[in-house]
Amino acid sequence: MPPETVDVAAGVIVRFDGRFLLGRRPPGGFYPGYWEFPGGKAEPGESPAEALYRELDEELGLQVERLYPWLVRTHDYEHACVRLHFFEVAQWQGGVHARIHDALDWVLPGAPDAPSPMLPANGPILKALALPHRMGITHAATIGIEPQLVALDRALQTGLRLVLIRENALPMPMRRAFTKEAVRRAHAAGALAIVNGEPELAREVGADGLHLTAAKLATSNSRPDFAWVGASCHIRTELEHAAARGFDYALLGAVKHTATHPGGKTLGWKGFAALASGLPLPVFALGGLKDSDLETARLSGAHGIATMRSAWDSAEI
Repeated sequence: MPPETVDVAAGVIVRFDGRFLLGRRPPGGFYPGYWEFPGGKAEPGESPAEALYRELDEELGLQVERLYPWLVRTHDYEHACVRLHFFEVAQWQGGVHARIHDALDWVLPGAPDAPSPMLPANGPILKALALPHRMGITHAATIGIEPQLVALDRALQTGLRLVLIRENALPMPMRRAFTKEAVRRAHAAGALAIVNGEPELAREVGADGLHLTAAKLATSNSRPDFAWVGASCHIRTELEHAAARGFDYALLGAVKHTATHPGGKTLGWKGFAALASGLPLPVFALGGLKDSDLETARLSGAHGIATMRSAWDSAEI
């Protein structure tokens, strides 16, 4: 018989400087010496969130004040099939003490010197942690190339670190020139630049990744060969398809009415949460959102928000 699936809660405890906490498993148990996110098994009748509140108090002496549901990943170990529910712990009280682990380390997302070895189920989480929580989507075809570049510079100066260049309406010579310049400016600011739908152009301009439309996702049988790959999704099966192909993120919407589709159908936050829950990849909420929606998005299970107009209208990110 296949092993019973065990629900485990794991906390991504994020400090004020953006570093997250890892603990090293002590001798005498499974995977001694391996690093992991703190947490533990849910008891009968206990939700994963409730389990995390209890486990972090027992393991670290930490009392959780605010957490966000994030990713769910399943992994088959020799001794059990584990379903890991990851939460970001954004606020807590108390000190952090190694009561169970034999070492603790605060790690910067994306750092090349992260402690190793990582517990197998936890390894893929490290890349997801390097993904910013806000994405700005360009629309130079609507507002003009120069105004878009000015707005891009302003957003990068105030903290935007993830840009999706989506300019299929521009003629190719203009699209190529704009995309190349947008990638250059994003990289100069230390931001990731993703190109929408055109792998050849993405490679030509040195973009960090490729973004697929839902239609392209449906015909994709494998993950494109880029460091970062994402897709636009509208229904659960599209999200699951992106996850099964090993994509790094998905956009899901529309959550609210947008300027381009003021009367269109929307998911609302309840609909978004229902579709995005339990997935192993980060999901950005999309559609009529502003920076002020980020907290609600995170509480609804989103990794973050993707915005077109408000990303460039806002003076602060």
